[in-house]
Amino acid sequence: MIEIKNLTKRFDKTVAINNMNCEISEGTIFGLAGSNGSGKSTLLRTLSGVYEPDGGEVVIDGENAFDNHVIKERCAYIADYPYFANDSTIDNLAKLYRKIYACWDEERFVQLCGRFPIATNNKIINMSKGMQRQASLIMAFATRPKYLFMDEIFDGLDPVIRKTLKSLIIEDVTDNGMTCIIASHNLREIDDICDKIVLLHKGELVANTDTDDLKSKMHKIQLAFSGVQESDIFKDLNVEIISQVGNYYVVMAKGDIEEIMKKLNALNPAFIEVLPSTLEEVFINEMEGVGYGK
Repeated sequence: MIEIKNLTKRFDKTVAINNMNCEISEGTIFGLAGSNGSGKSTLLRTLSGVYEPDGGEVVIDGENAFDNHVIKERCAYIADYPYFANDSTIDNLAKLYRKIYACWDEERFVQLCGRFPIATNNKIINMSKGMQRQASLIMAFATRPKYLFMDEIFDGLDPVIRKTLKSLIIEDVTDNGMTCIIASHNLREIDDICDKIVLLHKGELVANTDTDDLKSKMHKIQLAFSGVQESDIFKDLNVEIISQVGNYYVVMAKGDIEEIMKKLNALNPAFIEVLPSTLEEVFINEMEGVGYGK
């Protein structure tokens, strides 16, 4: 388990993480989303022990994570911009990792090299961004991490490799109880595989909940009217119009769905239907609720 206790991280006068408290249970896939500059990358680097907290602490499996070799050996972290030395290849990185990680799995390494179409003896810095990410993924998964932290990992990956990555994550979470945290602006990718979502804004926690629970609080409804309606037709209702074409509307509403539908049906629409909300739509609403983008 990961316990974030009163965590604060500053850079000069900028507070990147502000007194955050959160628990991340084992064997779960967490999506980490938030506004630009919300502290997502800083949080991942602090969880992985790269940054030392300025206040509070990160506790992993009951131990402080910073400068803790035992804990770091259980973690794998892939940064938004992975760093490789000029002469790094997958083959010589594997030699290094075999010495560092007690949980290094040689059989898994060979298997991963077969699943990702990448030359293991070529210099990684000469590869494309997507291929560099694949190299990082091979090394990370071969260590059999208990905790896997990934920052914007889907950026630069083609659809086939994204599918492969999702399969690997699900396999390790299901079979080995791995905990995975993925920071991403691509909420559709997060929505595909994440059990839980952590939302951040200005270094503070906005939400930490199941993705399905978060989406169930926000309802997308389409409705149409037989005649022209007043421009303020929904003025007495807590709904937001997200699209309108003539007499056809799609609105977002928060609250009890039965009460919402009762009020909307009182407007005598010719057609009305509830649609599933996406995580992206819910994210926009939650961020607007804390004043972002207004």
